[in-house]
Amino acid sequence: MALDLSLYLVTDAALCRKHGLEHTVMEAVRGGVSVVQLRDKQASDAAMIDEARRLKALLAGTGVPLIINDRLDVAIKSGADGLHVGQSDAAALDARAALGPNAIIGLSINTREQLDRAPLAALDYLGLGPVFATASKQDHAAPLGLAGLAELVRASRLPTVAIGGLKAEHAGAVFAAGAGGLAVISAICGSPNPYRAAQAFRR
Repeated sequence: MALDLSLYLVTDAALCRKHGLEHTVMEAVRGGVSVVQLRDKQASDAAMIDEARRLKALLAGTGVPLIINDRLDVAIKSGADGLHVGQSDAAALDARAALGPNAIIGLSINTREQLDRAPLAALDYLGLGPVFATASKQDHAAPLGLAGLAELVRASRLPTVAIGGLKAEHAGAVFAAGAGGLAVISAICGSPNPYRAAQAFRR
């Protein structure tokens, strides 16, 4: 499966509640989302496995991969396409060993030091951010800004996706910084119309 990072949706359980997780995701995909990451820090593994299996079935035939945030066991048991890990989450090397060579493995990066020690051979892409401060993740690191994003993109040997406080009007600047795409949470999940919100990023 070719990896298109251009519009990367990260789900938020609270924000998706208004329309429902599945409806939000599928409307966003219909609007142009190219990757879906299932993220829910509060759900049990069993609940998240069930959500992932339902999303995987809905995404079948769309060409849009389903990535699980952090939880390796959920990724394995749900048959998801890959896993995204943070600096304090399950190791990327463990994820690659468990999920095999065809899985999509991503790693969050905020500093040049993190980039320099990242196990690049085990990874498919890097999530760079936060670009701007965001309410979607309360414990996020210091924002990079667009200049900091561009610096990390230049130093990376892997495809990159920017995340953190991004709105549709930032798309041009993010691509100008060299990133392969934008990862979006609240601007789509919190939108009254996820389809139109995704289309706005595409435009």
